[in-house]
Amino acid sequence: MNMPTPNNTLNIETVLKKIERTRQARRHKFYLRDEKITLSHGSGGKATHNLIEGVFAPAFSNPLLDTMDDAAIFGPTESGPRLAFTTDTYVVSPLFFPGGDIGKLAIHGTINDLAMAGAKPLYLSAGFILEEGLPIADLRRIVASMAQAANEAGVAIVTGDTKVVQRGKADGLFINTAGIGLIDTSRSIGQTQLQPGDRVLLSGPIGDHGIAIMLAREALDIETDVKSDTAPLHSLVSALLAAAGQDVHCLKDPTRGGVATALNEMALSSEVSIALDERAIPVRPEVRGACEILGLDPLTIANEGKLLAIVGQEQAAAALNALRSHPLGREATLIGTVQAEPQGMVFLRTEIGGMRVLDMLVGDPLPRIC
Repeated sequence: MNMPTPNNTLNIETVLKKIERTRQARRHKFYLRDEKITLSHGSGGKATHNLIEGVFAPAFSNPLLDTMDDAAIFGPTESGPRLAFTTDTYVVSPLFFPGGDIGKLAIHGTINDLAMAGAKPLYLSAGFILEEGLPIADLRRIVASMAQAANEAGVAIVTGDTKVVQRGKADGLFINTAGIGLIDTSRSIGQTQLQPGDRVLLSGPIGDHGIAIMLAREALDIETDVKSDTAPLHSLVSALLAAAGQDVHCLKDPTRGGVATALNEMALSSEVSIALDERAIPVRPEVRGACEILGLDPLTIANEGKLLAIVGQEQAAAALNALRSHPLGREATLIGTVQAEPQGMVFLRTEIGGMRVLDMLVGDPLPRIC
């Protein structure tokens, strides 16, 4: 895939100057100007990155954290087995939704963050913040769902914690999970590893999770059977790594902020450009229809059972076949390429043949979805 070309009605020099101004403005990278926390700071988009870069990153900076990948990678030696460690907190509302619940989501989400580092998930922790008044029956149902999800994925919940807060302070239930996994090779996978010529693969249709949550929460009069795509992706990653090996440069599950935000993070971290073909990006008709009614972009909607894989050109076909051979990747497709310039930018060739810059999610159209 070649770099999308500007619309002929635009002056090319003007377009390039605008792109360069945007690139320079984003290069170092995010600026926190807010005086108070808003819901947008939890969206996974620009406001989240502003918060991280403005508060957390400078305070906690160290070599393991500074890569800003989904998991920290460390070990006794660089050439031997290493460990991956990650943590996440789940505040989804409602607690139960088509295709899953907050408990299943917590297990799958932490497993997937480990898998995106190329790790085999081993052990999880689970911390619960319970709101006064939460029905015990709901808690039992969620805990049973977590146990089933962990058993099916072959991981163990080995430690945890429980706290109770006053009524109205926790929206029913919040869950924090952390996980440890094993990386048994010296392979380096991360969002700083992209190279010009790499291919961008997507494991399946996008937007299912965010739209399922939105429709369940708002009780909108839209007839659809959209379900969350929540699923553990470690076996899919294992099949991909077996097929493409060292040519798998980066893996990312496009959760908060969706595909657009995930690819922008990669482009910024690796100082490359990514060009996408909108026609190649799968979106289920019912999800696309709901997005059109609600004024949302499927590319910024959260997913919980899909992955993006950045793979070297020579092994892209083998990688795509490996994804398609797995039940969770049957609808995998090639959606774009990595290019050298302009650095830190993502472009989308639209279905009507135009070109636009694809930015991170701005604002928070769907709060508390994961």
